[in-house]
Amino acid sequence: MQLSPNWEYVSDHVMGGVSSGGMRKEYLDHRDVVRLRGQISLENNGGFIQVAFDLNPDGSDLDASDWRGLELEVCGNGEAYDVRLRTSDLSHSWQSFRASIVANAQWQWVRVPFAAFTQHRTKVVFNPAALRRVGVLAIGRVFEADITVGGVRFYK
Repeated sequence: MQLSPNWEYVSDHVMGGVSSGGMRKEYLDHRDVVRLRGQISLENNGGFIQVAFDLNPDGSDLDASDWRGLELEVCGNGEAYDVRLRTSDLSHSWQSFRASIVANAQWQWVRVPFAAFTQHRTKVVFNPAALRRVGVLAIGRVFEADITVGGVRFYK
């Protein structure tokens, strides 16, 4: 199931951090892409920049229980990035389910099975029937972020 994300940019500025960066929508290598670039700083309790989208425009749940996981078409600078999922079972913005991917210089489809996502600041069990939001983050260490996402889809 191919998704058509309406990407949004969010940074650690929402909590006083000083990471710098931005998101740009482009047409690259015959595809519409979103590019996340910036400098991650851990100062002022910061440490992230991200692009994210709601699976349904009204913010409601999407039942992904018939799928095994998420695939992202990415290229980048060889760094590791987080993929974060949020469900309606989570009550705080800092809670999520996360997995790590590497964005190499060449385009590649990276598969992330739902079973690979771990709980982050929650004891709630991941429920793919209550999926709401997908995010790609540069987070947790000082580095230069540069990741381009060309596609997002569920796979069986």
